[in-house]
Amino acid sequence: MNRLAGTTSPYLLQHADNPVDWWPWGPEAFAEAERRDVPVLLSVGYSACHWCHVMAHESFEDEATAAYMNEHFVSVKVDREERPDVDAVYMEAVQAATGHGGWPMTVFLTPDAEPFYFGTYFPPAPRHGSPSFRQILQGVHQAWTERREEVADVAGKITRDLAGRELAYGTAQVPGEQELAQALLGLTREYDARRGGFGGAPKFPPSMVLEFLLRHHARTGSEGALQMAADTCERMARGGLYDQLGGGFARYSVDRDWVVPHFEKMLYDNALLCRVYAHLWRATGSGLARRVALETADFMVRELGTAEGGFASALDADSDDGTGRHVEGAYYVWTPARLAEVLGEEDAELAARHFGVTDEGTFEHGQSVLQLPQTDGVFDADRIASVCARLLAARSARPAPGRDDKVVAAWNGLAIAALAETGAYFDRPDLVDAALRAADLLVRLHLDEHGRLVRTSKDGRAGAHAGVLEDYADVAEGFLALAHVTGEGVWLEFAGLLLGHVRTRFTGEEGTLYDTAADAERLIRRPQDPTDNATPSGWTAAAGALLSYAAHTGSDAHRTAAEQALGVVRTLAPRAPRFIGWGLAVAEALLDGPREVAVVGPSLDDEGTKALHRTALLATAPGAVVAAGPENGDEFPLLADRPLQQGAPTAYVCRGFVCDAPTTDVDRLRTALGG
Repeated sequence: MNRLAGTTSPYLLQHADNPVDWWPWGPEAFAEAERRDVPVLLSVGYSACHWCHVMAHESFEDEATAAYMNEHFVSVKVDREERPDVDAVYMEAVQAATGHGGWPMTVFLTPDAEPFYFGTYFPPAPRHGSPSFRQILQGVHQAWTERREEVADVAGKITRDLAGRELAYGTAQVPGEQELAQALLGLTREYDARRGGFGGAPKFPPSMVLEFLLRHHARTGSEGALQMAADTCERMARGGLYDQLGGGFARYSVDRDWVVPHFEKMLYDNALLCRVYAHLWRATGSGLARRVALETADFMVRELGTAEGGFASALDADSDDGTGRHVEGAYYVWTPARLAEVLGEEDAELAARHFGVTDEGTFEHGQSVLQLPQTDGVFDADRIASVCARLLAARSARPAPGRDDKVVAAWNGLAIAALAETGAYFDRPDLVDAALRAADLLVRLHLDEHGRLVRTSKDGRAGAHAGVLEDYADVAEGFLALAHVTGEGVWLEFAGLLLGHVRTRFTGEEGTLYDTAADAERLIRRPQDPTDNATPSGWTAAAGALLSYAAHTGSDAHRTAAEQALGVVRTLAPRAPRFIGWGLAVAEALLDGPREVAVVGPSLDDEGTKALHRTALLATAPGAVVAAGPENGDEFPLLADRPLQQGAPTAYVCRGFVCDAPTTDVDRLRTALGG
């Protein structure tokens, strides 16, 4: 019996019709394995994962393979986006045992949840020296029945090794100038000066490192840091990684030149990159940065917005190519002939030159991913706009990629921050409204009466799984951004509620942080990872939110917690700066203060008040916090005892325990904030 039909995860629901007797993760599955005296086959993936779909089609939809699985295993299917704690614990084991990881992840466990055999994708037949999935199943079954003692020894040793990996990076020693300079030097060494970005293929958008570089430039004036950020942003935006018609970024580029993407589009990438491009515009006035920030924001609202007000997790890489086959990238690629079908010969020739579409193709089978390779030459802007509109309309008629409608609290927190700021910078109140709707959904559906978060929801129904550290931290970050932009102090209060849980339920000795709460389900190890990968780690995201909240409220306890959490940056920055980018960005805010800005006026609708408020929001000072409201307002602690000067709207800027003279002048405020 397949038990996935009652779940809320779109990924699990994709497997609800498999002939495999899937169980969702839970004690019932392990009790069943104990009762039957068989191992557990744990399969972990996510909805937008291309190779997850491939393995499902090849093996999990195959009747003979499913029958063997059902006879000899209890099969458990996990959505890694819904249960990042389960994914993290067993991925650590996979990486330790095999030297690599990825999804789909396939792990065989004892009924006590101890792992003893590992892998990722297994083909249906032997290939390139790799055994088939059926051979793996038969080998594991044989080992379980004939060499049980050996299996138990292996499982016990792996579990003990994992349990001994607890980190002790929390320390009162905060990163200083030396560590950040070493991090910048390390990034410079890994920087691809020709193509932008860091390292080789596959190439991922380094959104958190870019935030660090922008903040470092703002604090120190480093032109090298700004150049790396600006050039990388331009190369990504001109490449196939960016959707030149519909906006938004793909997960990564399979090549070093940003030409061919892995076509899945994730909410978290687009939220983080939207914010980066908005911040790049704030620092430089770049027209390209402005366009990409707004197009990416519009993509999120248009393509990922849900009926309930939140944002869906992802769009798949695969879609129907028109023949009934699901093919990676089919929705996005073009040939010269297809351009001509839509545009006619003359405009098709223009589009091919403008977007780099060739007869040979830049992708597979003579197809090309649209780029903007031309940096020289003049194109008629109105004609290009017409071409784009017609191509987008034609593409919209193609079978669309599937959407994972699951609302993940953490990623919605990132989207809230990005949309609130982008809307404020570019006078787009509709984007701020979209951020408010998502925040309202999180409060109504994801937050219980005790301020505890659930990780996911779908179709207005809350999921069953508890929020993890990144959920509390990223949602707090989003709420703090909303407080800055809207002047509504309730969002600061909600952030404080969430950060209270971070301090009491996710924090260990000397400020170390854990990905799961102290009262969460016990796994074979309590997951704990401070490194920033596709998203800010819960650890560094919590440090940033704690620091901002402390600046708003003057709370020594929250600032101390932030400083202790940043001890990990002191350790990792010189050694692995690419993997602690958000931690480095938060450290820049710490070294800068962060600055505290209070704007008071007759009302937030007053033109003078709005001008000062906007100037404060556009300040590049790293991590500056902004409170705006009426004189003697009680929405924010920073507004207390801050009167108008000579009856005019007034701004107050403080850093540490020192405050500048209050000012009613926009230019003086801009200067005080490093503008």
